[in-house]
Amino acid sequence: MDCKKTSIKVLAELCRLLIGLVFAFSGFVKAIDPVGGVIKINEYLGAFGWDGLKLFSGLISFNLAAIEFTLGICVLLGAYRRYSGFFVLLMMVFMTPLTLYLALFDPVSDCGCFGDALVISNWDTFYKNIVLLAASVFLFIYNQRIQPLFTYKSIWFVVVYAYCMCMFFSYHNYSHLPVKDFRPYKIGADISALMSTPEGAEEDEYKYTFIYEKDGVQKEFSLNDYPADDPSWSFVESKTELVKQGYVPLIKDFVLFDDEDQNVTDELLTNDTGVLLLIAPKLERSKDQRIDEINALFDYANEQGIAFYCVTASSDDMVQDWIDKTGAEYPFLMGDETILKTIIRSNPGLVLLKNGVVFAKWHYNDMPEEENLEKVLSDLLSKDTIEPRKEDRKIAICLISFAVPLLFVWLYDFFRYRRRKKA
Repeated sequence: MDCKKTSIKVLAELCRLLIGLVFAFSGFVKAIDPVGGVIKINEYLGAFGWDGLKLFSGLISFNLAAIEFTLGICVLLGAYRRYSGFFVLLMMVFMTPLTLYLALFDPVSDCGCFGDALVISNWDTFYKNIVLLAASVFLFIYNQRIQPLFTYKSIWFVVVYAYCMCMFFSYHNYSHLPVKDFRPYKIGADISALMSTPEGAEEDEYKYTFIYEKDGVQKEFSLNDYPADDPSWSFVESKTELVKQGYVPLIKDFVLFDDEDQNVTDELLTNDTGVLLLIAPKLERSKDQRIDEINALFDYANEQGIAFYCVTASSDDMVQDWIDKTGAEYPFLMGDETILKTIIRSNPGLVLLKNGVVFAKWHYNDMPEEENLEKVLSDLLSKDTIEPRKEDRKIAICLISFAVPLLFVWLYDFFRYRRRKKA
């Protein structure tokens, strides 16, 4: 009997670690890129015909990240064991059939469970959820077997603190650029290199099937044995099936056009003096608080011989409205809305390129002030290469900043409990 109890306790603790880490990680990476969460939620709503709810996609994105993160922390620390186990089970009961539907019918390309930090296929997501569902059932049944790390009088702090900190973290990443960029257009990325296919890279493999008919009977042939020279067979149709996916460049669709529909992508990617791109996927939704800074940037770029363009997916009418509203004198380029949203999580946002390499990116809240333009841009463009941002260190600082207050509360809780126990 003791062996059975021990085994159950060990399994419950393993389920606690698995579920807690997966939920906390999932919520954390969603909080790093809440704008990406909004985009993914809008994909879901569009796929299911719920476009009217897109108005609330930002609220859903923030809260989904915070709820997942809070549940993960609660499970890891054993806070409100019964309730946290119940809500985890509830989420898995909802998510598992949903991911099966996604795997079967593929309405969205990937579930977005881990944002852009870890993209897995819909089938892999379903298999992952089967494991988590089984673990959540076991944890819910045996929730009293896991050891709580805080006393009952302090666990309220764990819940409130985790939720509020994740919401604050999401808001910070929404109001500025994400502390870590999981997309291919990160600082230091060579766009030209990421668009190319390396020599000797694996190519796509296809299966070709040809259907011919003879005496009213149809038959399938392969590429090697089809009766091309036999007039007794008449061709009906051919089929092409992708058997194995070859090498896929990280960047596939970075193409920009000027107002005369000329492709200017190569011209921008080979510019060695610097290119400033004001990225505004939808001008009609762009924030206009930084118009003075943007116009000052354009004036400075003109003086210094730096190319400056506004890149958008908006219609000509929307471009003209923006010009009338802001007095913009800079030229406009057209690009795909999805690609522009992928390049930078800001509308508008500013990107500095040199020789096709991303040298800097700015959220509209962080664009260089007019008095600092010369120092900021001259320092950047004086370099031949740019080092990628040390984002892992920022992530570590965020995690430590979150953990330290929890540690102090745990120490206070621990020593208070020991003192009461001695008394």
